[in-house]
Amino acid sequence: MNKLISVATLMLAFAMTGCNVSEKQLEEALVKNPDILVKAIEANPGKIMQALQTAANSARQELAKKREDEEKKRFDESFSKPLEPMIRKDESVRGTKNAPITIVEYSDFQCPFCTRGFDTVKKLLETYEGKVAFIYKHLPLSFHKQAMIASQYYEAIRLQDEKKAFEFHDLLFANQQKIQMGESFLKTMAKKVGADMNRVAKDINSEAVKNRIKQDLEEAAKFGMQGTPGFLVNGVPVRGAYPLDHFEKIISKLKEMGKINI
Repeated sequence: MNKLISVATLMLAFAMTGCNVSEKQLEEALVKNPDILVKAIEANPGKIMQALQTAANSARQELAKKREDEEKKRFDESFSKPLEPMIRKDESVRGTKNAPITIVEYSDFQCPFCTRGFDTVKKLLETYEGKVAFIYKHLPLSFHKQAMIASQYYEAIRLQDEKKAFEFHDLLFANQQKIQMGESFLKTMAKKVGADMNRVAKDINSEAVKNRIKQDLEEAAKFGMQGTPGFLVNGVPVRGAYPLDHFEKIISKLKEMGKINI
C-alpha cells in the first residue's frame, strides 16, 4: 500500500505541473530533482491529500477483498481435505459417543479465549443435542504458568472418573482467574468434585498423564494449532474463539455436501 501511495503522489504531482510521463520517467525525474514533488504538494496540498486518502481507501478495500477470497478458498479446501485427529480407545466424550458431529478442542485452562470457546461448545451441545461428540484435548501454552499442571490434574482425575474430570474442567473455566493461585486452588477443586486425592498425588506426574498431554501437544502442532482455542469440526479446523454461527456454517456445509445426516 505504501508503494501505491508513493506512486499516486508522484502521478498527482506531475499531473498538476502539466507533465505527461510514464511511471519510470516520474521516478527518474524525482531522483534528479526531488524539489519538483515538494513544490507540487505545496501548491496543491488539499487536492493531493484527498486523492491520497481515496487511493489508500481503495488499497485497503483491495487488500481486504484479497484476504476474504483467500480465507474463503482455505475454508472450502478444508472440507475436501479434513484433518484426522487421533481418537483414542479411552477418549472421554461429552455429548453423544459416535455422534455424526465430532468436535475436538485443543485448549488451555488459563486462556480467557478458551472460556469463550467452551461457552460456544455448550451452546452447540444444546442446539444439536444427541448429534455432537465433544472431545477435550490439551494445548497448555508456555506463558500460562499454571496451564500445564492444570492439565495434569484434569488427566489424573480423568483416570479415576471422567464425569469428575468434566466437573473439574467446568469449575476451572468458571473460576479461571483463581488458577493463577496454583496447586492450592487445583487441589481445592479436585476435592470439590470428589476425587481421590491420594491417587491424584500419585498420578499427576505419571508417565501416563504426561504422555497423553504430550500426544495432544504434538497433534495440535501437526495441525497448525499455534494458539488457543483450536477446534476440529469433523476435521474442519477452526483456529480461534469463533462465535456460534461460524460453527453452524460448517455444520450446514457438511450437511449440504452429504457428509453428515442430522
